[in-house]
Amino acid sequence: MHLPSWIKVKSYDKEAYIKTKNIIERYNLHAICIEADCPNRYECFSKGTATFMILGDVCTRNCLYCNVKKGKPKGVDKSETKRIAMAVKKLDLRYVVITCVTRDDLPDGGAEQFVDTINEIRKAKPNSKIELLISDLNGNWEALKKIVDAKPDVINHNIEVVRELFKKLRPKGSYDLSLSLLKKIKEINPEIKTKSGFMVGFGESKKQIVQTLKDLRKAKCNIVTIGQYLQPSTSHFEVKKYYAPNEFKKIEKAAKAMGFEKVMAGPLVRSSYHAGEMENA
Repeated sequence: MHLPSWIKVKSYDKEAYIKTKNIIERYNLHAICIEADCPNRYECFSKGTATFMILGDVCTRNCLYCNVKKGKPKGVDKSETKRIAMAVKKLDLRYVVITCVTRDDLPDGGAEQFVDTINEIRKAKPNSKIELLISDLNGNWEALKKIVDAKPDVINHNIEVVRELFKKLRPKGSYDLSLSLLKKIKEINPEIKTKSGFMVGFGESKKQIVQTLKDLRKAKCNIVTIGQYLQPSTSHFEVKKYYAPNEFKKIEKAAKAMGFEKVMAGPLVRSSYHAGEMENA
């Protein structure tokens, strides 16, 4: 299926892009922007922003849409947290997004590394806002409480796809567990802003999209992002439909009508895309 005309990478400052990429490489860090082959990385890097990925670059799960490497991860690199803080300071980031590979091999799912990363960033750049994009932690609520108690500005956990497609696309994940995690964050601290996102284009129906939005609102999710799935390679799940910009506008309108505080929907929207602008709007 050929890409429609409305899906195209925005023009970007090549020199600024290389500068950001070099900083990430200099500090030996991983960015989901690169690992997941995000189409927005050129625009974001050229604006001096990136989404850092902690806990290595190998995921223990096998979602059929994701470009991140799968397999057996190495041990946790404790010095990674300080290097991220240095990169944040070097890039002069006022809004930082930290995500991770899913680490089912770790008892706490990597919660301690998230907390340590928050602490190091706050030492290096105290005024920066921090958004975390976490895994489901395998339902370890004690580990989740540690993350919530560290008080990041936003905690994001992506639902990723509609319920009906979880078994096929996210065989090691659970739709209900993801919703429970979002609910649990609010139970631990109602003041923490929660965020989630999902992709469309897998063959889901409009009714299923609406139901996913309703489920997220029922979980008291504050912010939602909806974007077009783009197949990273021929070995990944095939795109079933490309949604036109006007269809995304309708989805965004429906989400706003449900009471989400902030909504971003569009062909190239990703959960961390314009995260700072979205939070500060």
